[in-house]
Amino acid sequence: MRRFENKTAIITGSSRGIGRAIAERLGSEGARVVLTGRDGKALADAQAKIAGSASLSLDLREPDAGAKLTAFALERFGSIDILVNNAGATKRGEFLDLADADFQDGFALKYFGAVRLTRAAWASLKSTKGSVIFISGVGGRTPGAQFTIGGSVNAALLSFTKAIAELGLRDGVQVNAINPGTIRTARFQARLKSPDDETVFVREARITRVGEPEDIASLVAFVASPEGRLLHGSIIDMDAGATKTI
Repeated sequence: MRRFENKTAIITGSSRGIGRAIAERLGSEGARVVLTGRDGKALADAQAKIAGSASLSLDLREPDAGAKLTAFALERFGSIDILVNNAGATKRGEFLDLADADFQDGFALKYFGAVRLTRAAWASLKSTKGSVIFISGVGGRTPGAQFTIGGSVNAALLSFTKAIAELGLRDGVQVNAINPGTIRTARFQARLKSPDDETVFVREARITRVGEPEDIASLVAFVASPEGRLLHGSIIDMDAGATKTI
């Protein structure tokens, strides 16, 4: 199935983990993929796996990064049809041990990076009646003491999703957010100290299992496809049951 033939998709944070899985999935369905991240070597490796893709190494914390990435995508492919704002790992830890700079860094990348890129790409997305997807996280709806930065940033992204979805109604741009739960990324793997830790984690978190990056990629592909177009302003929890609230 090639649902995204002749469509251009920008995926941020796509050198590894969830972002890379999304890039590979959309690329496998015909999309012209634009990858971006800070690790040039990992980015080149990811690009080599996706036919017809392009990549640009940059730091979305920089105020002009969104405009640069948009210009790069338009120069290479002429339009932007799908924007997946995925980049942005935030620091975990005890609140009293976290400095202002830690909070500022979390917002600089995941929130302001996404806001600036969405603003820069909006005109092209409007012309293609495109789709914007924010990869937020369950911490935005179910905060935790070790996740004060990530929870705050994710909550801001969810609010931004609802706000920008209203603009999308006017301009014909689909806007949604996905909240992944615990996903088997290198960051999660680094938290495991023994082979049994994952089993213990699943039991204590009261979830069905740890997710795979490909799980999120499959959902992104559906949301951005014609079959998912009825979704608008939606916040979708894909978290194995981690979110217990209504």
